[in-house]
Amino acid sequence: MPETDKDSNAGAAPLVLIVEDEPQLAALLADYLHSAGYATQVVGDGSQAVQAVRQLEPALVLLDIMLPGKDGMEVCREVRTFSGVPIIMVTARIEEIDRLLGRELGADDYVCKPFSPREVVARVKAVLRRMDPGRAAARAGLVLDEERLLATLHGNPLDLTAVEFRLLSILVSEPGRIFTRAQLMGRIYTDHRVVSDRTIDSHIKKLRRKIEAVSPDEELIHSVYGVGYKFEPPA
Repeated sequence: MPETDKDSNAGAAPLVLIVEDEPQLAALLADYLHSAGYATQVVGDGSQAVQAVRQLEPALVLLDIMLPGKDGMEVCREVRTFSGVPIIMVTARIEEIDRLLGRELGADDYVCKPFSPREVVARVKAVLRRMDPGRAAARAGLVLDEERLLATLHGNPLDLTAVEFRLLSILVSEPGRIFTRAQLMGRIYTDHRVVSDRTIDSHIKKLRRKIEAVSPDEELIHSVYGVGYKFEPPA
Protein backbone atom coordinates (compact mmCIF):
# COMPACT_ATOMS: atom_id res chain seq x y z
CA MET A 1 0.00 0.00 0.00
CA PRO A 2 1.13 3.63 -0.55
CA GLU A 3 3.34 5.06 2.17
CA THR A 4 2.88 8.78 1.60
CA ASP A 5 -0.09 10.94 0.72
CA LYS A 6 0.32 14.51 -0.49
CA ASP A 7 -3.28 14.81 -1.64
CA SER A 8 -4.79 16.55 1.37
CA ASN A 9 -5.30 19.89 -0.42
CA ALA A 10 -5.04 18.75 -4.02
CA GLY A 11 -8.72 18.24 -4.80
CA ALA A 12 -8.95 16.94 -8.35
CA ALA A 13 -5.21 17.30 -8.96
CA PRO A 14 -3.70 14.58 -11.20
CA LEU A 15 -2.18 11.82 -9.07
CA VAL A 16 1.44 10.81 -9.65
CA LEU A 17 2.43 7.48 -8.13
CA ILE A 18 6.10 7.56 -7.11
CA VAL A 19 7.66 4.09 -6.87
CA GLU A 20 10.97 4.77 -5.15
CA ASP A 21 12.72 3.00 -2.27
CA GLU A 22 14.95 5.93 -1.24
CA PRO A 23 12.74 7.85 1.26
CA GLN A 24 14.57 11.17 0.97
CA LEU A 25 14.49 11.16 -2.82
CA ALA A 26 10.83 10.10 -2.86
CA ALA A 27 9.94 12.91 -0.43
CA LEU A 28 11.87 15.45 -2.52
CA LEU A 29 10.06 14.41 -5.71
CA ALA A 30 6.72 14.48 -3.90
CA ASP A 31 7.37 18.02 -2.62
CA TYR A 32 8.30 19.34 -6.07
CA LEU A 33 5.35 17.64 -7.76
CA HIS A 34 2.96 18.85 -5.07
CA SER A 35 4.23 22.40 -5.57
CA ALA A 36 3.55 22.00 -9.30
CA GLY A 37 -0.10 21.11 -8.60
CA TYR A 38 0.01 17.31 -8.53
CA ALA A 39 -1.20 14.91 -5.88
CA THR A 40 1.36 12.23 -5.00
CA GLN A 41 1.53 8.82 -3.41
CA VAL A 42 4.74 6.94 -2.66
CA VAL A 43 5.36 3.19 -2.76
CA GLY A 44 8.77 1.99 -1.64
CA ASP A 45 8.60 -1.66 -2.66
CA GLY A 46 8.20 -3.07 -6.14
CA SER A 47 6.00 -5.89 -4.91
CA GLN A 48 3.36 -3.34 -3.86
CA ALA A 49 3.53 -1.18 -6.97
CA VAL A 50 1.19 -3.12 -9.28
CA GLN A 51 -1.51 -3.29 -6.61
CA ALA A 52 -1.12 0.46 -6.03
CA VAL A 53 -1.63 1.18 -9.74
CA ARG A 54 -4.79 -0.93 -9.75
CA GLN A 55 -6.21 0.69 -6.63
CA LEU A 56 -5.20 4.31 -7.17
CA GLU A 57 -5.51 4.57 -10.97
CA PRO A 58 -2.85 7.33 -11.11
CA ALA A 59 -2.49 9.79 -13.96
CA LEU A 60 1.21 8.87 -14.23
CA VAL A 61 3.75 6.55 -12.60
CA LEU A 62 7.33 7.53 -11.76
CA LEU A 63 8.98 4.12 -11.58
CA ASP A 64 12.50 3.47 -10.32
CA ILE A 65 14.18 0.42 -11.83
CA MET A 66 16.21 -0.67 -8.78
CA LEU A 67 13.58 -1.67 -6.22
CA PRO A 68 13.27 -4.26 -3.45
CA GLY A 69 10.73 -7.03 -3.87
CA LYS A 70 10.30 -6.65 -7.62
CA ASP A 71 12.36 -4.52 -9.98
CA GLY A 72 10.88 -1.68 -12.00
CA MET A 73 11.14 -3.52 -15.31
CA GLU A 74 9.00 -6.37 -14.03
CA VAL A 75 6.53 -3.89 -12.53
CA CYS A 76 6.28 -2.06 -15.85
CA ARG A 77 5.63 -5.29 -17.75
CA GLU A 78 2.85 -6.28 -15.33
CA VAL A 79 1.21 -2.86 -15.39
CA ARG A 80 1.16 -2.91 -19.18
CA THR A 81 -0.96 -6.08 -19.13
CA PHE A 82 -3.91 -4.09 -17.78
CA SER A 83 -3.20 -0.36 -17.99
CA GLY A 84 -1.96 2.25 -20.44
CA VAL A 85 -1.07 4.70 -17.64
CA PRO A 86 1.93 6.84 -18.63
CA ILE A 87 5.13 5.51 -17.05
CA ILE A 88 8.40 7.42 -16.66
CA MET A 89 11.25 5.07 -15.75
CA VAL A 90 14.00 6.27 -13.41
CA THR A 91 17.39 4.63 -13.88
CA ALA A 92 21.00 5.01 -12.83
CA ARG A 93 22.16 2.41 -15.35
CA ILE A 94 23.11 4.11 -18.59
CA GLU A 95 23.21 0.83 -20.51
CA GLU A 96 19.42 0.48 -20.08
CA ILE A 97 18.58 3.69 -21.92
CA ASP A 98 18.38 2.06 -25.36
CA ARG A 99 15.86 -0.47 -24.06
CA LEU A 100 13.78 2.26 -22.49
CA LEU A 101 13.96 4.49 -25.55
CA GLY A 102 12.88 1.53 -27.63
CA ARG A 103 9.81 1.20 -25.41
CA GLU A 104 10.61 -2.49 -25.01
CA LEU A 105 8.77 -2.31 -21.70
CA GLY A 106 6.03 0.04 -22.81
CA ALA A 107 7.46 3.01 -20.88
CA ASP A 108 6.69 6.52 -22.13
CA ASP A 109 9.86 8.31 -21.05
CA TYR A 110 12.87 7.97 -18.76
CA VAL A 111 15.11 10.08 -16.53
CA CYS A 112 18.65 9.23 -15.43
CA LYS A 113 20.02 9.58 -11.92
CA PRO A 114 21.34 11.95 -10.76
CA PHE A 115 18.66 14.37 -11.92
CA SER A 116 17.15 17.70 -11.01
CA PRO A 117 13.67 17.44 -9.43
CA ARG A 118 12.64 20.32 -11.71
CA GLU A 119 13.61 18.20 -14.70
CA VAL A 120 11.39 15.39 -13.45
CA VAL A 121 8.45 17.77 -13.01
CA ALA A 122 9.02 19.06 -16.55
CA ARG A 123 9.04 15.49 -17.90
CA VAL A 124 5.83 14.68 -16.01
CA LYS A 125 4.11 17.74 -17.48
CA ALA A 126 5.34 16.93 -20.99
CA VAL A 127 4.21 13.30 -20.89
CA LEU A 128 0.76 14.14 -19.50
CA ARG A 129 0.36 16.91 -22.05
CA ARG A 130 1.13 14.67 -25.01
CA MET A 131 -1.09 11.90 -23.66
CA ASP A 132 -4.12 14.04 -24.51
CA PRO A 133 -4.89 12.72 -28.01
CA GLY A 134 -7.72 15.17 -28.66
CA ARG A 135 -5.51 18.17 -28.02
CA ALA A 136 -2.62 16.67 -29.98
CA ALA A 137 -4.81 15.87 -32.99
CA ALA A 138 -6.37 19.33 -32.92
CA ARG A 139 -2.92 20.92 -32.79
CA ALA A 140 -2.02 18.98 -35.93
CA GLY A 141 -5.25 20.03 -37.66
CA LEU A 142 -6.35 16.40 -37.74
CA VAL A 143 -9.94 15.19 -37.27
CA LEU A 144 -10.80 11.49 -37.08
CA ASP A 145 -14.37 10.26 -37.42
CA GLU A 146 -14.21 6.76 -35.94
CA GLU A 147 -17.79 5.84 -36.88
CA ARG A 148 -17.40 6.63 -40.57
CA LEU A 149 -13.65 5.92 -40.80
CA LEU A 150 -13.06 9.37 -42.22
CA ALA A 151 -9.97 11.50 -41.61
CA THR A 152 -9.39 15.13 -42.53
CA LEU A 153 -6.25 17.24 -42.23
CA HIS A 154 -6.75 21.01 -42.16
CA GLY A 155 -10.25 20.38 -43.53
CA ASN A 156 -9.05 18.26 -46.44
CA PRO A 157 -10.06 14.57 -46.69
CA LEU A 158 -7.18 12.08 -46.58
CA ASP A 159 -9.06 9.30 -48.40
CA LEU A 160 -7.65 6.49 -46.24
CA THR A 161 -8.33 2.80 -46.49
CA ALA A 162 -9.79 1.10 -43.41
CA VAL A 163 -6.37 -0.26 -42.44
CA GLU A 164 -4.69 3.12 -42.94
CA PHE A 165 -7.38 4.83 -40.85
CA ARG A 166 -6.96 2.27 -38.07
CA LEU A 167 -3.19 2.67 -38.17
CA LEU A 168 -3.43 6.47 -37.91
CA SER A 169 -6.00 6.21 -35.13
CA ILE A 170 -3.72 3.94 -33.08
CA LEU A 171 -0.75 6.29 -33.44
CA VAL A 172 -2.84 9.37 -32.60
CA SER A 173 -4.34 7.66 -29.54
CA GLU A 174 -1.03 8.04 -27.67
CA PRO A 175 0.92 11.02 -29.05
CA GLY A 176 4.65 10.66 -28.63
CA ARG A 177 4.55 6.96 -27.83
CA ILE A 178 6.71 4.74 -30.00
CA PHE A 179 4.78 1.73 -31.29
CA THR A 180 6.78 -1.25 -32.49
CA ARG A 181 5.75 -2.90 -35.72
CA ALA A 182 4.60 -5.94 -33.74
CA GLN A 183 2.37 -3.79 -31.54
CA LEU A 184 0.81 -2.11 -34.56
CA MET A 185 0.23 -5.41 -36.32
CA GLY A 186 -1.38 -6.86 -33.19
CA ARG A 187 -3.83 -3.97 -32.94
CA ILE A 188 -4.67 -3.75 -36.62
CA TYR A 189 -4.96 -7.45 -37.39
CA THR A 190 -7.01 -8.71 -34.47
CA ASP A 191 -7.64 -12.02 -36.27
CA HIS A 192 -3.95 -12.86 -35.64
CA ARG A 193 -3.19 -13.34 -39.32
CA VAL A 194 0.48 -13.71 -40.19
CA VAL A 195 1.90 -10.56 -41.79
CA SER A 196 5.47 -9.32 -42.12
CA ASP A 197 7.03 -6.16 -40.69
CA ARG A 198 7.15 -4.86 -44.25
CA THR A 199 3.35 -4.80 -44.32
CA ILE A 200 3.30 -2.11 -41.63
CA ASP A 201 6.09 -0.21 -43.39
CA SER A 202 4.05 -0.27 -46.59
CA HIS A 203 0.93 1.07 -44.86
CA ILE A 204 2.97 3.80 -43.18
CA LYS A 205 4.51 4.81 -46.50
CA LYS A 206 1.07 5.13 -48.13
CA LEU A 207 -0.30 7.01 -45.11
CA ARG A 208 2.59 9.48 -45.19
CA ARG A 209 2.10 9.99 -48.91
CA LYS A 210 -1.56 10.94 -48.39
CA ILE A 211 -0.67 13.31 -45.54
CA GLU A 212 2.08 14.88 -47.65
CA ALA A 213 -0.39 15.45 -50.50
CA VAL A 214 -2.48 17.63 -48.18
CA SER A 215 0.34 19.22 -46.16
CA PRO A 216 3.72 18.84 -47.92
CA ASP A 217 5.80 20.56 -45.22
CA GLU A 218 4.34 18.74 -42.24
CA GLU A 219 5.68 15.49 -40.79
CA LEU A 220 3.24 13.91 -38.36
CA ILE A 221 4.39 10.27 -38.38
CA HIS A 222 7.99 9.79 -37.35
CA SER A 223 10.20 6.73 -37.75
CA VAL A 224 12.32 5.58 -34.83
CA TYR A 225 15.20 3.61 -36.28
CA GLY A 226 15.13 -0.05 -35.38
CA VAL A 227 11.99 0.28 -33.28
CA GLY A 228 8.84 1.55 -34.99
CA TYR A 229 6.74 4.67 -35.43
CA LYS A 230 5.14 7.47 -33.46
CA PHE A 231 2.68 10.31 -34.01
CA GLU A 232 4.18 13.67 -33.00
CA PRO A 233 2.17 16.83 -33.70
CA PRO A 234 3.88 20.19 -34.32
CA ALA A 235 5.07 22.05 -31.24
